[in-house]
Parts: sequence; C-alpha cells; structure tokens
Amino acid sequence: MNAPLMQDAAPATGATGATGEAPAAPLTAIEPAASWRAAAQRAMQVAAQHADSVDREARFPTEAFDALRRERLLSAMVPARFGGAGLSLADVATICETLAQGCASTAMVYAMHQIQVACVEEHGSGTPWHEALLERIVSEQLLLASATSEETIGGAMRTSACAVEVEGERFRIEKLAPTISYGAQADGILVTARRNAEAAASDQVMIVTLREQTTLEKRGVWDSMGMRGTCSEGFRFIASGDATQILPTPFSEIADQTMLPVSHTLWAAVWTGVAGDAVNRAKAFFRAQARAKPGSVPPAGMRLAQATGLLQMMQARLAVALDAARTAHNAKHGANQADLPLSALLGFASDMNTLKTSISTTALQVVQEVLMIVGMAGYKNGTEYSVGRHLRDLYSAPLMINNDRIAQNTASLLLAQRPAAPGGV
Repeated sequence: MNAPLMQDAAPATGATGATGEAPAAPLTAIEPAASWRAAAQRAMQVAAQHADSVDREARFPTEAFDALRRERLLSAMVPARFGGAGLSLADVATICETLAQGCASTAMVYAMHQIQVACVEEHGSGTPWHEALLERIVSEQLLLASATSEETIGGAMRTSACAVEVEGERFRIEKLAPTISYGAQADGILVTARRNAEAAASDQVMIVTLREQTTLEKRGVWDSMGMRGTCSEGFRFIASGDATQILPTPFSEIADQTMLPVSHTLWAAVWTGVAGDAVNRAKAFFRAQARAKPGSVPPAGMRLAQATGLLQMMQARLAVALDAARTAHNAKHGANQADLPLSALLGFASDMNTLKTSISTTALQVVQEVLMIVGMAGYKNGTEYSVGRHLRDLYSAPLMINNDRIAQNTASLLLAQRPAAPGGV
C-alpha cells in the first residue's frame, strides 16, 4: 500500500472526551496515536453495550457502525492525499483488537471493510474512478464488503465460475454467492469473476460495485454458532456499471500482495482482542476470589498464568507479522523499486499463513482456559464473567479460509523454499 504499513506515531496529545461526550475532531490526516486510540475506545464501548443483543438477534451491529462513522474510522486506512487518516496496517490492527474486546462481530466487519479499502488503495490508485471512491469513503464513510465465494466452487476464492461481461464501456456480472458478509448493509461490494467467458477459472478480475448498481436476491438466512452479527447471508448478486470499475491488476496479484496478508493480519488482531477480553474477565474473577479469601492465592492461579502467557504469545506473534509486513512493503515500494527475491516472497507468504493458523487455534485455547478459571460464572450467559459468546465467535476462526487448506498451501511453500544458510534464519 502506498501509505506505509507501519510508521512511528506522532507525539501523543492527550485523549479526547469520554463516552457520551461530543466526538473528537474528525480523523482527516496522519493522526497522533492518542486521537485514533481514543476514537477506537469510544466505538468499542458502544459495541460492547450492544454485543449481546447483536449476538442474540443475529443482527448487524448498527449502533457500533454509527459510532465508527461518527469517529470517521471507516476511512482510517485511506491515505491523507485522499483525505483519510493515513493510518498504517499496524494502527488499524490495533483498532481491530480494541473493537474485538467489545464485540467480535463489529471488529470482524470492520477488519473485512479495511481489507477491501486496502485492495482499492493499493491496486486502484492511479485510476480516476477508484481514487474518487477513496475520497467518497472519507466524505461519506462508505462500508465495503466482498463477494469472493461462489456456490459451484465454495470458498476456493482463486477460481471463479461466473464471468464478467464487458460491452463497450459497460460491465455486467451475475454471481451466486453462498456468503456475502454484511452484504445487505454494505455501500459497495468487491466481487471476483473470470476475466471473460473464455477465460480459465483462475484468470480472474476484481470489480468494485456500488449499492445503487447492485441487486441482491437473498438465498437463505444467517443462523450461525457465532459471529452472528456479520450477517453472512447468501445472495444472487447482479451488478452493472462502468468498465473502469474493474481493478486493473489481476486478482491473483491482488490476493497475493494485499488481500491475503492484510486479511490474515487483521483477522489475527480481531481474535487476539477477543482472547484479551476473555483474559481480562478471568483476571477480574481471580481478583474477586482473592479478595474473598485474603492472604491466599486462588486455585485458578496456574491456569490464569497459562492463559496470560498464551495471550502474550499471540500478541508477540502478531507484532512479528506486522514487522514482516512493513519490511516486505518497504522492499516493494523502496526508492530502487527492486523486486523481492523469490525466497523472500515465499517466506513472507508462509509467515502470513502460519500467523493465521497459529492465532486462530491459540485464541480458542486461551478462552477454554478462561472458562476453566471462571467455571459456571463464565458458562452462564449474562454474568460479568460470561465467555460463551467469545468461545462461539472464535470457533469460526479456523474455518475462515480453512486451516487445513492453509496448512497444505504452507507445506507447498516450504517445499519450494531453499534451506537457510548456516547461521541464517
């Protein structure tokens, strides 16, 4: 992405008003950390207030996204030259982690939106239509979704059965999508398709469509174990528009360079945030037990230490991935514009894969430890120590691009890599 994936924060200026007060000044340029962190905290508190209702009713977290729009956080990743806050991938990951401590569905929708923003910014900058869209994301706080799955191919997003039809300066696309997360609430949807009717299934493009250009025919309901607020319903998707809305970069490059690494990073941040909130509940339970019996260490102490250690490992693993993303970005966009060597590309891809698989499984382990610490108080809904929603939400983590499929892909990448030289990494 043209905005740096990571950057040094400007000096803190002090947090803005507390929840319930008028929102801070809009995020319109590279922001001091205190500003966007405070904005994320305010949005998280709104999300937390409605998280149980969102989960129970399987409804979109409207209140949380109203707050995110007020705080102008939907355009956080849009570069400053288009009017956005120009936050880095690391900053946006922090926002995702913060939101997840209040409501996992809110955080996941926010993460998926930012993934689409990254794709438009990285692969649409330089084309007038997409640059105008980036400006609209800032001014109108548009929400973007994606449609990469298809009924005949399932979740194999690197292949498409449908094809985009281009006649003159217009396009038309029709797709049967088993899931389009928050599709009914999105202002725009990025959809994949074969380049044309004669193209191979893997020869794909990505098209940015707007709500007013799109017809969504609902094909089923979203009644899931967890992540119920993502509203990942199936649709018959039909759209038409200007052919310039098709991103000029082949989708294979968009997926490799942007969509997958940003997805794995921001998803990992969401899962880390969910696990972090569960550990905070366990710590509160532990302190309450200690106060009830002064002078003694409650028996759950060893499990709390284990859960805390696992959470710290998740946070450290995420930090390493963000550093690797920054290094890869700097190498790609450096002054000499040198291409990354194949070994580095393969290494970065396998690193992003193992980030996703490790964080998605460890997060579940953390919450299971927490459940053993808090016992029935965590098993029951409606208590200050409840973690049932956390656990149900996290069971989706290994399934979002199935971990088995990712592990198989990682094994192929590792086979293609040369062994490190003696003394190397």
